[in-house]
Amino acid sequence: MKDLASQLAQVQTVAVAGHVRPDGDCIGSCLATYNYISTWFPNIQVDLYLEPIPNIFKFLKNSDKIRSTFENNQIYDLCIVQDCGDPGRLGAAVKYFETAKRTICIDHHISNQSFADENYIFPQVSSTSELIFELLEEERITKEIAECIYVGILHDTGVFQYSSTTAKTMNTAGVLMEKGINFSKIVDDTFYTKTFQQNQIMGQALLNSRLLLDGLVIATTISQEEMARFQVLPKHLEGIVSQLRVTKGVEAAIFLYENEDHTWKLSMRSNGKADVAAIAVKYGGGGHVRAAGATMEGDPWGIISKICKEIEGQQHD
Repeated sequence: MKDLASQLAQVQTVAVAGHVRPDGDCIGSCLATYNYISTWFPNIQVDLYLEPIPNIFKFLKNSDKIRSTFENNQIYDLCIVQDCGDPGRLGAAVKYFETAKRTICIDHHISNQSFADENYIFPQVSSTSELIFELLEEERITKEIAECIYVGILHDTGVFQYSSTTAKTMNTAGVLMEKGINFSKIVDDTFYTKTFQQNQIMGQALLNSRLLLDGLVIATTISQEEMARFQVLPKHLEGIVSQLRVTKGVEAAIFLYENEDHTWKLSMRSNGKADVAAIAVKYGGGGHVRAAGATMEGDPWGIISKICKEIEGQQHD
Protein backbone atom coordinates (compact mmCIF):
# COMPACT_ATOMS: atom_id res chain seq x y z
CA MET A 1 0.00 0.00 0.00
CA LYS A 2 1.78 3.09 -1.29
CA ASP A 3 -1.00 5.66 -1.10
CA LEU A 4 -4.66 6.01 -0.23
CA ALA A 5 -5.80 7.27 -3.63
CA SER A 6 -4.99 3.99 -5.39
CA GLN A 7 -7.10 2.11 -2.83
CA LEU A 8 -10.15 4.17 -3.78
CA ALA A 9 -10.28 3.10 -7.43
CA GLN A 10 -13.60 1.44 -8.37
CA VAL A 11 -14.91 2.17 -4.87
CA GLN A 12 -18.33 3.77 -4.41
CA THR A 13 -18.87 3.52 -0.65
CA VAL A 14 -16.38 3.82 2.21
CA ALA A 15 -16.72 3.50 5.98
CA VAL A 16 -14.00 4.98 8.21
CA ALA A 17 -13.82 3.89 11.86
CA GLY A 18 -11.50 4.13 14.85
CA HIS A 19 -11.19 2.70 18.33
CA VAL A 20 -13.63 3.08 21.22
CA ARG A 21 -13.14 6.14 23.45
CA PRO A 22 -11.37 7.97 20.59
CA ASP A 23 -8.37 10.12 21.49
CA GLY A 24 -6.70 12.92 19.56
CA ASP A 25 -4.78 10.66 17.18
CA CYS A 26 -7.80 8.50 16.42
CA ILE A 27 -10.05 11.53 15.83
CA GLY A 28 -7.45 13.50 13.87
CA SER A 29 -6.44 10.63 11.60
CA CYS A 30 -10.02 9.51 10.91
CA LEU A 31 -11.21 13.04 10.13
CA ALA A 32 -8.18 13.61 7.89
CA THR A 33 -9.13 10.51 5.88
CA TYR A 34 -12.82 11.49 5.80
CA ASN A 35 -12.01 15.04 4.65
CA TYR A 36 -9.55 13.79 2.03
CA ILE A 37 -12.11 11.44 0.48
CA SER A 38 -15.03 13.88 0.68
CA THR A 39 -12.92 16.72 -0.79
CA TRP A 40 -11.07 14.94 -3.61
CA PHE A 41 -13.40 12.02 -4.37
CA PRO A 42 -16.86 13.63 -4.27
CA ASN A 43 -18.45 10.71 -6.13
CA ILE A 44 -17.62 8.35 -3.25
CA GLN A 45 -20.06 8.10 -0.34
CA VAL A 46 -17.94 8.18 2.83
CA ASP A 47 -19.21 7.76 6.39
CA LEU A 48 -17.18 8.16 9.59
CA TYR A 49 -18.11 6.11 12.66
CA LEU A 50 -16.73 7.08 16.08
CA GLU A 51 -18.06 7.22 19.61
CA PRO A 52 -18.80 10.81 20.79
CA ILE A 53 -15.66 12.95 20.75
CA PRO A 54 -14.47 15.55 23.30
CA ASN A 55 -15.62 19.12 22.63
CA ILE A 56 -12.01 20.31 22.21
CA PHE A 57 -11.82 18.49 18.86
CA LYS A 58 -15.09 19.78 17.44
CA PHE A 59 -13.39 22.68 15.64
CA LEU A 60 -11.98 20.16 13.13
CA LYS A 61 -13.70 20.21 9.77
CA ASN A 62 -16.68 17.84 9.46
CA SER A 63 -16.52 16.69 13.08
CA ASP A 64 -20.28 17.31 13.02
CA LYS A 65 -20.58 14.60 10.34
CA ILE A 66 -19.29 11.88 12.65
CA ARG A 67 -21.84 9.12 13.15
CA SER A 68 -21.95 7.99 16.78
CA THR A 69 -24.94 5.66 16.40
CA PHE A 70 -24.55 2.36 14.62
CA GLU A 71 -28.06 1.32 13.55
CA ASN A 72 -27.15 1.69 9.87
CA ASN A 73 -26.64 -1.78 8.37
CA GLN A 74 -25.10 -0.68 5.08
CA ILE A 75 -22.49 -2.97 3.53
CA TYR A 76 -19.58 -0.86 2.27
CA ASP A 77 -17.22 -1.47 -0.64
CA LEU A 78 -14.33 -0.53 1.62
CA CYS A 79 -13.87 -0.15 5.38
CA ILE A 80 -10.81 1.75 6.61
CA VAL A 81 -10.04 1.27 10.30
CA GLN A 82 -7.45 3.52 11.90
CA ASP A 83 -5.46 3.68 15.15
CA CYS A 84 -6.97 0.35 16.19
CA GLY A 85 -4.91 -2.69 17.16
CA ASP A 86 -7.64 -5.33 16.88
CA PRO A 87 -11.27 -5.58 15.70
CA GLY A 88 -12.59 -5.81 19.27
CA ARG A 89 -11.45 -2.23 19.87
CA LEU A 90 -13.83 -0.96 17.17
CA GLY A 91 -16.83 -1.36 19.45
CA ALA A 92 -20.20 -1.31 17.69
CA ALA A 93 -18.56 -0.12 14.45
CA VAL A 94 -16.98 -3.58 14.03
CA LYS A 95 -19.98 -4.69 11.96
CA TYR A 96 -18.98 -2.37 9.11
CA PHE A 97 -15.52 -3.95 9.14
CA GLU A 98 -16.89 -7.48 9.22
CA THR A 99 -19.35 -6.97 6.35
CA ALA A 100 -17.27 -4.73 4.06
CA LYS A 101 -16.19 -6.15 0.71
CA ARG A 102 -12.60 -5.06 1.41
CA THR A 103 -10.80 -3.77 4.50
CA ILE A 104 -7.75 -1.63 5.25
CA CYS A 105 -6.05 -1.07 8.62
CA ILE A 106 -3.77 1.92 9.19
CA ASP A 107 -2.16 1.77 12.63
CA HIS A 108 0.98 2.13 14.73
CA HIS A 109 0.22 -0.17 17.69
CA ILE A 110 2.91 -2.80 18.26
CA SER A 111 0.20 -5.28 19.29
CA ASN A 112 -1.54 -5.06 15.89
CA GLN A 113 -1.75 -8.48 14.20
CA SER A 114 -2.49 -7.16 10.68
CA PHE A 115 -6.14 -8.23 10.78
CA ALA A 116 -7.41 -6.44 7.64
CA ASP A 117 -7.13 -7.37 3.95
CA GLU A 118 -4.59 -4.58 3.44
CA ASN A 119 -2.44 -3.42 6.36
CA TYR A 120 -0.28 -0.33 6.80
CA ILE A 121 1.24 -0.97 10.24
CA PHE A 122 4.36 0.81 11.46
CA PRO A 123 4.77 0.58 15.27
CA GLN A 124 7.86 2.80 15.34
CA VAL A 125 5.98 5.78 13.86
CA SER A 126 4.74 8.47 16.25
CA SER A 127 1.06 8.28 15.38
CA THR A 128 -1.54 7.00 12.95
CA SER A 129 -1.90 10.61 11.82
CA GLU A 130 1.74 10.64 10.69
CA LEU A 131 1.00 7.50 8.65
CA ILE A 132 -2.02 9.21 7.05
CA PHE A 133 0.28 12.09 6.06
CA GLU A 134 2.53 9.58 4.29
CA LEU A 135 -0.41 8.13 2.36
CA LEU A 136 -1.78 11.44 1.03
CA GLU A 137 -0.40 13.56 -1.79
CA GLU A 138 1.11 16.64 -0.17
CA GLU A 139 -0.53 18.98 -2.68
CA ARG A 140 -3.95 17.57 -1.70
CA ILE A 141 -3.47 18.24 2.01
CA THR A 142 -5.68 21.27 2.57
CA LYS A 143 -5.43 23.52 5.61
CA GLU A 144 -8.40 21.66 7.16
CA ILE A 145 -6.83 18.24 6.56
CA ALA A 146 -3.53 19.57 7.93
CA GLU A 147 -5.29 20.63 11.15
CA CYS A 148 -6.62 17.10 11.63
CA ILE A 149 -3.23 15.47 11.06
CA TYR A 150 -1.44 18.00 13.29
CA VAL A 151 -3.90 17.37 16.15
CA GLY A 152 -3.30 13.63 15.91
CA ILE A 153 0.49 13.90 15.91
CA LEU A 154 0.37 16.46 18.70
CA HIS A 155 -1.63 14.23 21.04
CA ASP A 156 0.22 10.98 20.44
CA THR A 157 3.61 12.61 20.94
CA GLY A 158 2.64 14.66 24.01
CA VAL A 159 3.49 17.85 22.07
CA PHE A 160 6.56 16.23 20.51
CA GLN A 161 8.09 15.07 23.79
CA TYR A 162 7.72 11.27 23.61
CA SER A 163 10.53 9.04 22.32
CA SER A 164 8.44 8.11 19.26
CA THR A 165 9.01 11.66 17.97
CA THR A 166 11.57 11.56 15.17
CA ALA A 167 13.15 14.07 12.82
CA LYS A 168 10.62 12.85 10.24
CA THR A 169 7.79 13.65 12.68
CA MET A 170 9.11 17.17 13.13
CA ASN A 171 9.53 17.64 9.36
CA THR A 172 5.94 16.46 8.88
CA ALA A 173 4.75 18.99 11.47
CA GLY A 174 6.68 21.69 9.62
CA VAL A 175 4.91 20.88 6.35
CA LEU A 176 1.55 21.02 8.13
CA MET A 177 2.41 24.38 9.71
CA GLU A 178 3.16 25.77 6.25
CA LYS A 179 -0.42 24.94 5.24
CA GLY A 180 -1.48 27.92 7.35
CA ILE A 181 -2.78 26.19 10.49
CA ASN A 182 -2.86 28.09 13.79
CA PHE A 183 -0.54 25.59 15.46
CA SER A 184 -0.04 27.44 18.76
CA LYS A 185 -3.79 27.82 19.29
CA ILE A 186 -4.29 24.12 18.51
CA VAL A 187 -1.72 23.21 21.17
CA ASP A 188 -3.30 25.44 23.80
CA ASP A 189 -6.92 24.63 23.05
CA THR A 190 -6.64 20.86 22.64
CA PHE A 191 -3.75 19.89 24.89
CA TYR A 192 -3.24 22.32 27.76
CA THR A 193 -6.58 24.03 28.42
CA LYS A 194 -8.64 22.21 31.07
CA THR A 195 -12.00 22.96 32.67
CA PHE A 196 -12.21 23.68 36.38
CA GLN A 197 -13.77 20.22 36.88
CA GLN A 198 -10.93 18.56 34.97
CA ASN A 199 -8.38 20.31 37.17
CA GLN A 200 -10.27 19.15 40.25
CA ILE A 201 -10.40 15.50 39.18
CA MET A 202 -6.70 15.69 38.31
CA GLY A 203 -6.08 16.95 41.85
CA GLN A 204 -8.17 14.12 43.30
CA ALA A 205 -6.25 11.57 41.24
CA LEU A 206 -2.94 12.95 42.51
CA LEU A 207 -4.20 12.90 46.10
CA ASN A 208 -5.23 9.25 45.64
CA SER A 209 -1.83 8.28 44.22
CA ARG A 210 0.68 5.97 45.87
CA LEU A 211 4.34 5.18 45.24
CA LEU A 212 4.99 1.46 44.88
CA LEU A 213 7.98 -0.85 44.27
CA ASP A 214 10.28 1.41 46.28
CA GLY A 215 9.24 4.43 44.28
CA LEU A 216 9.67 2.89 40.82
CA VAL A 217 5.91 2.93 40.14
CA ILE A 218 3.22 5.52 40.82
CA ALA A 219 -0.43 4.47 40.69
CA THR A 220 -3.85 5.98 41.29
CA THR A 221 -7.55 5.29 40.82
CA ILE A 222 -10.71 7.27 40.15
CA SER A 223 -14.07 5.71 41.02
CA GLN A 224 -17.50 6.25 39.50
CA GLU A 225 -18.49 8.03 42.72
CA GLU A 226 -15.60 10.49 42.36
CA MET A 227 -16.40 11.11 38.70
CA ALA A 228 -20.00 11.88 39.64
CA ARG A 229 -18.92 14.18 42.46
CA PHE A 230 -16.74 16.26 40.15
CA GLN A 231 -19.22 15.99 37.26
CA VAL A 232 -16.75 14.53 34.76
CA LEU A 233 -16.89 11.78 32.16
CA PRO A 234 -14.14 9.35 31.08
CA LYS A 235 -13.18 11.69 28.23
CA HIS A 236 -12.29 14.33 30.83
CA LEU A 237 -9.64 12.11 32.44
CA GLU A 238 -7.18 12.64 29.58
CA GLY A 239 -3.75 13.67 30.84
CA ILE A 240 -3.89 12.13 34.32
CA VAL A 241 -1.63 9.17 33.55
CA SER A 242 0.81 11.46 31.71
CA GLN A 243 1.01 13.73 34.76
CA LEU A 244 1.79 10.70 36.91
CA ARG A 245 4.53 9.61 34.49
CA VAL A 246 6.57 12.80 34.97
CA THR A 247 6.92 12.17 38.72
CA LYS A 248 10.64 12.28 39.51
CA GLY A 249 12.23 8.86 39.92
CA VAL A 250 9.41 6.66 38.63
CA GLU A 251 9.82 4.09 35.87
CA ALA A 252 6.11 3.56 35.22
CA ALA A 253 2.70 5.10 35.90
CA ILE A 254 -0.58 3.21 36.36
CA PHE A 255 -4.02 4.81 36.24
CA LEU A 256 -7.35 3.06 36.71
CA TYR A 257 -10.81 4.53 36.38
CA GLU A 258 -14.08 2.75 36.97
CA ASN A 259 -16.41 2.05 34.06
CA GLU A 260 -20.20 2.08 34.42
CA ASP A 261 -20.25 -1.73 34.49
CA HIS A 262 -17.73 -1.61 37.40
CA THR A 263 -14.85 -2.93 35.34
CA TRP A 264 -11.72 -0.79 35.39
CA LYS A 265 -10.01 0.95 32.48
CA LEU A 266 -6.26 0.56 32.85
CA SER A 267 -3.82 3.08 31.37
CA MET A 268 -0.06 2.64 31.71
CA ARG A 269 2.93 4.76 30.78
CA SER A 270 6.61 3.83 30.87
CA ASN A 271 9.70 5.98 31.08
CA GLY A 272 11.80 3.39 29.26
CA LYS A 273 12.53 0.16 31.10
CA ALA A 274 9.02 -1.23 31.45
CA ASP A 275 7.33 -2.70 28.35
CA VAL A 276 3.72 -1.85 29.17
CA ALA A 277 2.42 -3.15 25.82
CA ALA A 278 3.55 -6.68 26.73
CA ILE A 279 1.69 -6.39 30.04
CA ALA A 280 -1.47 -5.00 28.42
CA VAL A 281 -1.60 -7.85 25.88
CA LYS A 282 -1.58 -10.39 28.74
CA TYR A 283 -4.81 -8.86 30.02
CA GLY A 284 -6.59 -8.54 26.68
CA GLY A 285 -5.40 -5.03 25.88
CA GLY A 286 -2.65 -3.55 23.75
CA GLY A 287 -0.79 -0.43 22.77
CA HIS A 288 2.81 0.69 22.57
CA VAL A 289 5.93 -0.19 24.54
CA ARG A 290 5.66 3.04 26.52
CA ALA A 291 1.89 3.62 26.44
CA ALA A 292 -0.70 0.88 26.68
CA GLY A 293 -3.99 -0.09 28.29
CA ALA A 294 -6.63 -2.72 28.92
CA THR A 295 -9.95 -3.24 30.69
CA MET A 296 -9.86 -5.41 33.83
CA GLU A 297 -12.17 -6.73 36.52
CA GLY A 298 -11.66 -6.85 40.27
CA ASP A 299 -10.51 -4.67 43.14
CA PRO A 300 -8.59 -1.69 41.70
CA TRP A 301 -5.63 -1.90 44.06
CA GLY A 302 -5.57 -5.66 43.54
CA ILE A 303 -5.30 -5.00 39.81
CA ILE A 304 -2.50 -2.50 40.45
CA SER A 305 -0.70 -5.12 42.56
CA LYS A 306 -0.85 -7.57 39.62
CA ILE A 307 0.54 -4.97 37.25
CA CYS A 308 3.34 -4.10 39.67
CA LYS A 309 4.35 -7.76 39.82
CA GLU A 310 4.52 -7.81 36.03
CA ILE A 311 6.70 -4.69 36.00
CA GLU A 312 8.91 -6.10 38.75
CA GLY A 313 9.32 -9.31 36.77
CA GLN A 314 10.50 -7.34 33.75
CA GLN A 315 13.10 -5.55 35.86
CA HIS A 316 14.61 -8.95 36.75
CA ASP A 317 14.54 -10.38 33.20
